[in-house]
Amino acid sequence: MTRAGGRAAGNLVASMFGLVCLGLSAVPASGQSYAFNNVQIEGNQRIEPGTILTYAGIARGETVTAGELNAAAQNLRSTGLFESVDIVPSGGTLIIRVAEYPTINQINFEGNARIGDEELGALVRSTSRQVFNPNVAEADVTAITEAYASAGRINASVTARLIERTENRVDLVFEIAEGGVSEVERISFVGNRSYSERRLRNVLDTKQAGLFDFIISRDTFIAERIAADREALADFYRSRGYVDFAVQNVDVTLTRARDGYLVTFNVEEGLQYRIGSVSIASEMPEAPVEEFSSVPRLREGGVYSPVNIDEDIARIERRAIQLGIPFVAAEPRITRNPRDQTLDIQYVLSRAPRQFVERIDIEGNNTTLDRVIRNQFTSVEGDPFNAREIRESARRIRALGYFAAVDINTREGSAPDQMIVDVDVAEQPTGRLTFGGNYNSDNGFALVASYSEDNFLGRGQGIDFQISTSTRNRIFSFDFTEPNFLGRDLSFSLGTSYRQTNNDAALYDTETFRFSPSLGFPVSEKGRLSVYVAAEYTDIYNVSDDGEDDPSIVIQKEAEQGGLWATSLGYTYTFDSRRVGLDPNAGVLLRFGQEFGVGDTQFIRSTALASAETKVFNEEVTLRATAEGGYLAYGEGSSRVTDRYFLGSRYIRGFEYHGIGPRDADTLDALGGNAFAVARLETEFPLPLPSEFGFSGGAFIDYGSVWDLGEDYGAEVLYDEFTPRATVGVSLFWDTPLGPLRFNFTEPLMAEEEDETRTFELTIATTF
Repeated sequence: MTRAGGRAAGNLVASMFGLVCLGLSAVPASGQSYAFNNVQIEGNQRIEPGTILTYAGIARGETVTAGELNAAAQNLRSTGLFESVDIVPSGGTLIIRVAEYPTINQINFEGNARIGDEELGALVRSTSRQVFNPNVAEADVTAITEAYASAGRINASVTARLIERTENRVDLVFEIAEGGVSEVERISFVGNRSYSERRLRNVLDTKQAGLFDFIISRDTFIAERIAADREALADFYRSRGYVDFAVQNVDVTLTRARDGYLVTFNVEEGLQYRIGSVSIASEMPEAPVEEFSSVPRLREGGVYSPVNIDEDIARIERRAIQLGIPFVAAEPRITRNPRDQTLDIQYVLSRAPRQFVERIDIEGNNTTLDRVIRNQFTSVEGDPFNAREIRESARRIRALGYFAAVDINTREGSAPDQMIVDVDVAEQPTGRLTFGGNYNSDNGFALVASYSEDNFLGRGQGIDFQISTSTRNRIFSFDFTEPNFLGRDLSFSLGTSYRQTNNDAALYDTETFRFSPSLGFPVSEKGRLSVYVAAEYTDIYNVSDDGEDDPSIVIQKEAEQGGLWATSLGYTYTFDSRRVGLDPNAGVLLRFGQEFGVGDTQFIRSTALASAETKVFNEEVTLRATAEGGYLAYGEGSSRVTDRYFLGSRYIRGFEYHGIGPRDADTLDALGGNAFAVARLETEFPLPLPSEFGFSGGAFIDYGSVWDLGEDYGAEVLYDEFTPRATVGVSLFWDTPLGPLRFNFTEPLMAEEEDETRTFELTIATTF
């Protein structure tokens, strides 16, 4: 190779090396810096360039690294305003290219029938006239899907779709395929020995799907409801002495078709404990034991229940207040005796922390007035703080039925000895508008329309308005109740009723109007007294006088008196020791009342009822015994057919309405009596059928009579003395979502010749 050729080759290699180096220098290294005199923004339509630069965090003339350029691009993407972002350095110019997300023109829902647009709209975060964000839309899809899952439709699918409009706008459409309801097909229990599955299912709020699963909603699987059911089971067992009861776990599986759930509660019952010894000790010299020894109601041998313990603690604390000893805490100290399965209870009186209620803050009550909630507290601002009383107040607030959720917490106030009670409630509908019908063998088929409101105008007042019309009577009634009259535990009620009857047992019609205000108040822990005044108008009219089929002379004479007004004063005392809810509901109901007529018509109407109920055979069978009676005595005037007692199936089954009692010997008109007495023994028990069918059985025996016509106007009267009747029968109960149905099949054991008996009774009640 010549010298010239060598130089040419060397120049070529140097040139190629230079080009490679130049190409490598065009790829910025992470540590390379740039300075720009100009920034060029492309693709923006709505967003101003200055705003984009602010989001990017880059200023003209500023020296930046490649890493800072990447960070600037990420800042722009994170705003959610841009579908894409590119930052390209070009000499002394920085080019920022963006593609903006469209603006949402409107939001629509398609395919939804079970959940309305308004409810779905409250779930989504995407908003009309705001920039579309796919992440937010995806979260909206998840929220809607979860709402359907909570409603039992786990197969529901939701798709967000965009419909393009002009000017970079879109309609956001959520297309919904709701699917079917995923019901609870089966609820099972493992580990239960003392109570049957049927009994335990009645404790749960979740129900198995049954014959009417297309109507009821409690057979829909909801996870939150299952969690509440676990607590309900625990409360059920512990209130019956099973102090070690625990729900080990709840197995929830889908059926193969994914249209139903199988729920299994795995429980450990433990042993049932009863009460051993009950005693009181005091750590406070000013609280001597002898002042409290008779307060507890727990007795040796009784089944242990936390509810009874709480009731004793409340009694002890009330006794301390009566003695003028504040800040007393009664702590139950329990000693377990595994050998005989008893628990010794000792209430120890000690000094409670010296704390006061600084204030009670209430939130969430948009309709309900604060005072309605405050009325449920026994403590007010400035009173000694008592945590147990606060818990009891929470229970009373929940029992009102005005709120879907009640959360009460306490916190320290302005000083360590000051406590603030925070009450957070979520309101729910409290009014009911009902149209329906019912049927019973006494009155036939009736159409019913009613409206009731438990929290009228947010004042905690109750109103109830009802109209009923049947082939035999028409009834109108209106009742108003103020449960905290004058801010005290005093209820004020105002009742008005109108009744017009077409009496098939005699050829006459009756009309009754009654107006009665009353006051009710507690007189003991389980006793309540109600006092009232009443004004009543009665009339007997449309008495047949065709000479061929005239009614009894008694009816004719009473009708000649025309419409009569009577005023009266009265009282009713009620003692009710029955328990409801999860506690054993054995107990007694006693009721006695008297009404005294004043003015031109003077009378005394006395009524009494005693009823006892208990559950046996592991609470599978209910036994009930009831005795009831009444006596009407006149000082001035005499009773009429509108005043006297007639015994329908509510009192004694197996007879027609007006089927027993004093009767005109010639016309056989039922005349009623001034006295009645009945005794009823009955039982209810499960049938060997799947519980989801809602069937149960019963048997009963009724014994009683009605007698004493009073003024007979010379008519010959049958059965005017006490003439006992008795019936025996069986019942079939069918608890349906359409209403409870009861079928009674009866056989008279004791009946008189002119009595009107029947062997079958049907009662239906439904609303729609």
